Amino acid sequence: MKNILITGGAGFIGYYLTKHILKEKDVKIIIIDNLQRGKIDESFNSILLDKRVSFIQGDLTDIKFYEGLDKDFDQIYHLAAINGTKNFYKMPEEVLRINTLSLVYLLEWAKKLDKKPKICFTSSNEAYAGALQFGILPIPTPENVPLIIDDTYNARWSYGSTKALGEMFIIHYSKAYNIPSFIVRPHNFYGPRAGYDHVIPEMSQRIINKENPFIIFGSDETRTFCYIEDAVEAMQMLMDSKATDKIPAETYHIGNTDEITMEELAHKLFSITNFRPKEIEKKHGLIGSVKRRLADISKIQKSTGWLPKTSLEEGLKRAFDWYKENPKKN
Repeated sequence: MKNILITGGAGFIGYYLTKHILKEKDVKIIIIDNLQRGKIDESFNSILLDKRVSFIQGDLTDIKFYEGLDKDFDQIYHLAAINGTKNFYKMPEEVLRINTLSLVYLLEWAKKLDKKPKICFTSSNEAYAGALQFGILPIPTPENVPLIIDDTYNARWSYGSTKALGEMFIIHYSKAYNIPSFIVRPHNFYGPRAGYDHVIPEMSQRIINKENPFIIFGSDETRTFCYIEDAVEAMQMLMDSKATDKIPAETYHIGNTDEITMEELAHKLFSITNFRPKEIEKKHGLIGSVKRRLADISKIQKSTGWLPKTSLEEGLKRAFDWYKENPKKN
């Protein structure tokens, strides 16, 4: 029996990761979430019906919480964090506090365990985004690039800074306490149940509401989008790979390779949904938003053989259909 802990497991990635892991027979999963962003909805409840899954509502920033936590885990996926660009600007102090303390306390607890679990830390492409401003970021971007925060006064970096610092915590705790660990940097995971604050959910909602003129923020900025079921498969393949047994921890990019502008993304959604606004209004992206993002995923491919399978058109259709059935409630 493989004992697995997933922090932040009621959220977007955690839900799909749990579903994916449950395809194995001999697993036991404990999910921890404070439900600040994750939620107990019909989908999540369906997972909890599986007797192999247990849920604990708890605060990972409370050091006393760990006193009652099981000490026998084989694998830990640390997903817990405040995400969502709006939150970076709305409550940067909480992003900094929660993202940092939850990781530090988890590592302090793990270092004392007799049996050290393998830990997956979920970082972000935001950790290196600032390097593009200085012209030192190759495109496609490999893992070994500078992690740069270009403006500490810009609240957007509250998130990216915690991920850069988190990578250092993982690397050096891994080395100091012989904890097998690895780091993943997600590159725009998307799909049904992804919340309502990211670009694809936001565009979908505005299409559903037949917005006109249709506003496209950062229209010439480029991104790639990785469908969530492909993404969690990559995470589990890394967890089970001997390549990630190395100490200190190594970093892996997870993403797709089809770079697309935000304007092109909007037009793909228009085609999928048969919606055509009479007018399109292009506006600048938020301050601190980077011009391009395109991950080099050759390292994970070499280590595990993983490649994304879901086309952007198919993934967008699945996501849009879900948001049409589950519109945002005001």
